[in-house]
Amino acid sequence: MTTGILVAILVFLVLLILFFISTYNRLVRLLNEVKNAWAQIDVQLKRRHDLIPNLVETVKGYMQHERATLENITQARNMAMRPGSVSERAQAEQQLNQALHNFFVVVENYPDLKANQNFLALQEELTSTENRISFARQAYNDTVMNFNNVIQMFPTNVVGAMFGFKEQSFFEVENVGERAVPKVSFQ
Repeated sequence: MTTGILVAILVFLVLLILFFISTYNRLVRLLNEVKNAWAQIDVQLKRRHDLIPNLVETVKGYMQHERATLENITQARNMAMRPGSVSERAQAEQQLNQALHNFFVVVENYPDLKANQNFLALQEELTSTENRISFARQAYNDTVMNFNNVIQMFPTNVVGAMFGFKEQSFFEVENVGERAVPKVSFQ
């Protein structure tokens, strides 16, 4: 009888160890997926940051009187390129989005610029990049949600806490104005 109890205890300990190992490995895999999803956003943000100087150079000749608008874009781009936490980067990107929005509003006053092929190509490229950023943000937030769910649920939360796994931040729009549907006008 003591052998049976000893075997049962050994089986229980082995199962417990296997549980901890598999849970730890799952958490590591999910955390790596979060990091990969963030890297995909970073790639698209870099692409946008690289397009902006070309866009600014293309319009400089047309927009002599709009130097402040161009400087705001450049300044916002430089801030967005600085390393930081997800929330800091999200805030910097929101400021860059606002500067770009203001820029495109001003562009409406320059019909020759709107007809320029270089400008149109860069604008199309920027629009395409914005769509890619949007998809990458969605994928990142989905991955973060999955990771956060796992580390908050019992019993994986016990293993996560033991090994220092922390909730990850979502890439959220904090500016209420950015949630509004943009007005499109064909005049």
